[in-house]
Amino acid sequence: MSSILAGKRILLVIGGGIAAYKALDLVRRLRERGAGVRAILTKAGEAFVTPLSVSALTGDKVYTDLFSLTDEAEMGHIELSRDADLLVIAPATADLLARMAQGIANDLASTALLATDKKVLAAPAMNVRMWLHPATQRNVARLREDGVAFVGPNDGEMACGEYGPGRLAEPLEIVAAIEHALAGETFIPLPASPGPDTKLLAALPLAGKHVLVTAGPTHEPIDPVRFIANRSSGKQGYAIAAAAFAAGARVTLVSGPVSLLPPPGVTLVAVETAREMLEAVRHALPADIAVFAAAVADWRVADAGAQKIKKDEGGTPHFMLVENPDILATIARDEAQRPTLVVGFAAETEQVVEHARAKLARKGCDLIVANDVSPQPGGASVMGGDRNRVHLISMNGVETWPDMDKQAVAAALVARLGQLERAKLHIG
Repeated sequence: MSSILAGKRILLVIGGGIAAYKALDLVRRLRERGAGVRAILTKAGEAFVTPLSVSALTGDKVYTDLFSLTDEAEMGHIELSRDADLLVIAPATADLLARMAQGIANDLASTALLATDKKVLAAPAMNVRMWLHPATQRNVARLREDGVAFVGPNDGEMACGEYGPGRLAEPLEIVAAIEHALAGETFIPLPASPGPDTKLLAALPLAGKHVLVTAGPTHEPIDPVRFIANRSSGKQGYAIAAAAFAAGARVTLVSGPVSLLPPPGVTLVAVETAREMLEAVRHALPADIAVFAAAVADWRVADAGAQKIKKDEGGTPHFMLVENPDILATIARDEAQRPTLVVGFAAETEQVVEHARAKLARKGCDLIVANDVSPQPGGASVMGGDRNRVHLISMNGVETWPDMDKQAVAAALVARLGQLERAKLHIG
């Protein structure tokens, strides 16, 4: 019996969706570990599981109606929401997440969630397009800011026939996340040499893996004062590093000069030039997954000035440019130390998909994350901004993802990498 769950009280909110049947197994898993479970079943949830089946497994009354005089007399919705040690929503539908994010309380489930003073863990489940929709991603981002914890969703085939992120996490994954939430930790700490902990591996898809991420621009000196650079902020790469760590990986982040704090738990290696970045990447190998999100300068000045170049009557100075090393291609074609999965980025201003497909073949990587960095109406820019719209390109085709904040892009990408890593699928 789990020492963490023994004697704990869980209030389980069961939302509407075909995945609601997994909530029954979740109840069984929790009770066999010594937890007490009360359940709120939404009206939509009753279309998929019955109050009787839920009650039989919880061994307690199932609550369904906000305005039930009997229920309110026995245990009011305020007491119901505060009597538990943890509130768990499984499945958490797009509708439930939206109402939570907006503070709407129009049924028993949403009222209890608004009235609670305890931690909340949500296990989303919905159609892939609903999950990736900007509205859902905004709601999830807001809920994370409010302190709501999440487990899943997982990638996979759905009842509707589509494939992608949106499947409810498996019951044992949710149990592990519940134990984790009750322990009051932000992340489950990994041992120095992770052993075959199947529960940990189920809950954290990249547990025991080493993920290498590059981020930010490089600065190529012209003289001690001036340099060649680009507009990269490093936000997308840093978000990927944070998401990989949250998925259980040991993460090395090789970063060019940025104005960002490193994500907690991530090993930061700060560099300035492309040559320094390549050296740091090689030193960080071996890795299971490498994500090259840095916007590396293609050229550098052949002979950078040792002193500041003065403006004088000699006119405009002329510089000879030479190519920088191609870090992505170098690592992708390194037969001795090539990571299992190598992911590149393509920042384009025109023919985004076409150029990215050519880059995929030219560089020898497995995936290319391509985005349009051309100036947008109103002056918005992907480089330096907080949002991104990407195309995920492999030899198998192109996936176009909706506009999302960079944290959501990172989470979706890491979820996909976790799926590929678990399957040991090399797609290059």
